[in-house]
Amino acid sequence: MYSIAGYGSMIADTVRMDTFTKALRNVVKPDSVVLDIGTGTGIFALLACQFGARRVYAIEPDDAIQVARQIAVANGYGERIEFIQALSTQVTLPERADVLVSDIGGMLPWFQKHIPSIVDARNRLLAPDAILIPAKDTAWAAVVEAHDLYSELTAPWDENHYRFDMQAARQIVTNTWREARITADQLLTEARCWATLNYHTVENADISAKVTWTAARAGTAHGLGVWFDRVVSEGSCLSNAPGEPELIYGHAFFPWSTPVSLAEGDMVSVALRADLVHDDDYIWCWDTCVLDQGDANKVKANFKQSSFFGAPLSPSQLRKRDAAYMPNVDEDGEIDRFILTSMDGETSLAEITRRVSDRFPSRFPKWEDALARVGRLSQKYSQ
Repeated sequence: MYSIAGYGSMIADTVRMDTFTKALRNVVKPDSVVLDIGTGTGIFALLACQFGARRVYAIEPDDAIQVARQIAVANGYGERIEFIQALSTQVTLPERADVLVSDIGGMLPWFQKHIPSIVDARNRLLAPDAILIPAKDTAWAAVVEAHDLYSELTAPWDENHYRFDMQAARQIVTNTWREARITADQLLTEARCWATLNYHTVENADISAKVTWTAARAGTAHGLGVWFDRVVSEGSCLSNAPGEPELIYGHAFFPWSTPVSLAEGDMVSVALRADLVHDDDYIWCWDTCVLDQGDANKVKANFKQSSFFGAPLSPSQLRKRDAAYMPNVDEDGEIDRFILTSMDGETSLAEITRRVSDRFPSRFPKWEDALARVGRLSQKYSQ
C-alpha cells in the first residue's frame, strides 16, 4: 500500500498525469459511467467527473480512500463519485461501466493482483464495448552494465572487514530483482520486446518468454534492465525506457549471479518467467546463457535464478508449505479462531475483547492489547 506522500509523488509525475488526463478527456462523455480501480486519493475519479462522467465508481482497499472522499466533497463531486473500500474482485456494481481507468501495475505490469483485477472487471463490471485505460503495455529488456547498482547488492557480502564468508546472503540478493534507474549508455545490447499485454484480451496473469541478443559492444554485464511502453489510449502513450523522461515507475533490474565480461558478438539468451502465486504476488525466474561469439561449445555463463530463492526460508517453514504436511493450529491461530467465531453480528468488540482476555489471560494481561488484536481482525474480516 502507498502512503499519502506516495500518492502525491504519482500526481507530481507530470508525464504520467498528462497522458492519463488526455486519455480521460478523449473518452469520457456526459453519460459515461467510469470505474476507477485503485483510486488511491481519487485523482482519476475527479478528472472523470470534471470531463462530464455521469457516475464514477472509485474502488480502493486502502484507508487512503477516506482522504479521497474528503477531496471529492471539497471539489463538489461527492455526489457523483461512489467510493467503495474493497478489492474490485469482491465488488458488484449496480450498472456496468463504459470506461475503466487503473494504474496499479507498479514497475512492471505483472504485479500482485493487477492483471486478475482487470480480467475480472472486464468480465463482470464493464460494458461489452468499454474503453480500458491503459489499453496495452509492451515490455522491453536489455543486458546492462550497472557496476554501482550491482555493487550495492553484493559488496557487503563479497568483502567485509571481518573476513567472514557471507555468500549465503549474496545468493539471496542476487535472486532478488529491484527498482533501478538505468540510463541509455548502460545498455550493452539493443532493447528487445519480450511481452505484450493487451488489456482488452489478456486472460492469463502469467508470462513466459525467451529473449536472445548479440552484444553490441564490449563491457561487463551485471544483469537485465526491464521496462515498458504504454498505450494509455489511442493517441496517448508514454514510455518508461532508459533515455526517456524519468517516470515514477522506475525500471526493474534483474541481477546475474556474477558479472560476465562480454565481447562484441557474444550471444546472450534469457528465459524470463513470472508466475502468479495464490493471487498474491509473482515468483520471477530468469535463466541466462552466455555464449562466446555464439558458439554453443563455449559457454561463458549459465545462471538459473528465481525470486523464490530471494527470501530466507527455513526448512521448517518450507515443510509447512508441503502438500503432505498436516498442520495443527498454534496458540496464535487459536486466538484468531476464537475471535473470528465470536464475530457473529450480535456481539460487540468490547464483549469479544472481554472474552478473549478471559480465555487467554497470559497473552493479554492488558485489556488494550486484547482490543487491538480484536480490532485488527475486525478491520480485516468484518463486513
